[in-house]
Amino acid sequence: MLVVGFPTGAFQANCFLVAPAPGGPCVVVDPGQDAEEALMAALAEHRLAPVAVVLTHGHLDHTFSVTPVCDGNDVPAWIHPDDRYMLSDPLRGMSDEAARFFGPLTMREPAEVRELTDGAELDLAGLRLTVRHTPGHTEGSVSFGHTTDEGGKLLFSGDTLFAGSIGRTDLPGGSMARMTESLRGLLELDDDTVVLPGHGPTTTIGQERVGNPFLTGMVDLTDPSAAHRGRGKGI
Repeated sequence: MLVVGFPTGAFQANCFLVAPAPGGPCVVVDPGQDAEEALMAALAEHRLAPVAVVLTHGHLDHTFSVTPVCDGNDVPAWIHPDDRYMLSDPLRGMSDEAARFFGPLTMREPAEVRELTDGAELDLAGLRLTVRHTPGHTEGSVSFGHTTDEGGKLLFSGDTLFAGSIGRTDLPGGSMARMTESLRGLLELDDDTVVLPGHGPTTTIGQERVGNPFLTGMVDLTDPSAAHRGRGKGI
């Protein structure tokens, strides 16, 4: 299996290419700001052809390039319906600071958009991705799980879970209560599940279970001040 990841744009959001092997179809995860050039270079290097774009949530740092990538390759974008509005109206999901940085903006959806549901299994590019609705950072945040042919377990967690932190919940549509429930669900996964987050380095569920202060009780998630104490990256 092949996973290629690289940070994109001002907020260094991770974009991933996922494929069974080089030289065939692939899935693009979260093509963010300024992702196109690096994405095209990675596709050429590994001789990959995208068949779909899947989005962990609707924030602009993860979706900025979705329309040119999808329409340029005639492939659909997959997003949870609760975040779909941000594809055409991204300022509604941003902090005031980010809105000033990006705005004003005129954007549109890709030509083909398909909606994700909790528990769905997507068969794309020879891969089976399991959709987990993990709201908290946004209402429509999702994580994508995959088990490799060798038995390895992957989780593309978006801005729900990071190495050593979690996504902020003080933006429009955010909820610390829902984030807490989502994190409890992720902690049911096996410790050896490799987490590929929306920002920052790769980690595992086991590492986060014992070392993430938001999961070990070192940070009180019932404290309203915790809402903006996540990684601090993103919009």
